[in-house]
Amino acid sequence: MSQAEGAAGAAGEPEAGAAPAGAEGPVRADAVRNPLWTFGILRSEFATTLRRWRTLALLGVLAAVPVLIGIAVRIETADGSSAGPGGGGGAGPAFLSQVTNNGLFLVFAALAATLPVFLPMAVGVIAGDSVAGEANAGTLRYLLVAPAGRTRLLLAKYAATLGFCLVATLVVAASALAVGALLFPVGEVTTISGTTIGFGEGLVRAGIVAVFVAASLTGFAALGLFVSTLTNSGIAAMAATVGVLITVQIVDTIPQLSGVHPYLFPHYWLSFADLLREPVYWDELVKNLELQALYVAVFGSAAWARFTTKDITA
Repeated sequence: MSQAEGAAGAAGEPEAGAAPAGAEGPVRADAVRNPLWTFGILRSEFATTLRRWRTLALLGVLAAVPVLIGIAVRIETADGSSAGPGGGGGAGPAFLSQVTNNGLFLVFAALAATLPVFLPMAVGVIAGDSVAGEANAGTLRYLLVAPAGRTRLLLAKYAATLGFCLVATLVVAASALAVGALLFPVGEVTTISGTTIGFGEGLVRAGIVAVFVAASLTGFAALGLFVSTLTNSGIAAMAATVGVLITVQIVDTIPQLSGVHPYLFPHYWLSFADLLREPVYWDELVKNLELQALYVAVFGSAAWARFTTKDITA
């Protein structure tokens, strides 16, 4: 079943082609006002995104990263040596140095390893293909016939992308937790500040970190959605979105451009480490969420402006 058919079926509306694209009247008005129709298109978009082979392959790769990290640390520390350089700071290597003492730290190490590249690239593929892929396949016009309305359809696609952000992050965290518990001891967690918290609280913080990492990707997801509205080629949109990610990551590492670093969407991504301090340092965490909200507002508005005027009959 195509996505167009799924959206129509979920709402209990006629399938694509049952009414003209510009039809107005009681059926269309009732469908637009019906909250169940909104839920139906959201469910259809999310289900369609998750059941694609490309999405499953991306989730499989993300799930494999913690496994590789855990095995590599296990092999490296087989002779009793420590993994990675010691010291604090909260970056990926510092988390790796704690994995042998507590497998729960593999969750934080895996998120720190996947967040700069793997997670955003996966999100870029999903976001970049969200509109352009439908346009290229010729199903976008039928989705609007359902009737969806352009604004509602765009919001549904963005919501589905955000859902993927959360699912992808939880897949990494769950895989890391399972591998960490299997290969290393688990117990009380020593925070970056040197204090000790119980394993249960450590699990709660790991869940909060995963949700925060997913929230950190919302700005980039909005940017990818905007790029997706600019072309009818899904491949071009995905490539452009990933290209923007790589370019911005490079710019964020150039000291001479430090003046623009605080305005780049990935600049505060690794601030999630501050959630492992006691007490929690909120400054960069709040800056990250504010920056993501700014990107969502700017590129979400740009995507809406482009999509609502986009010629879908071409």
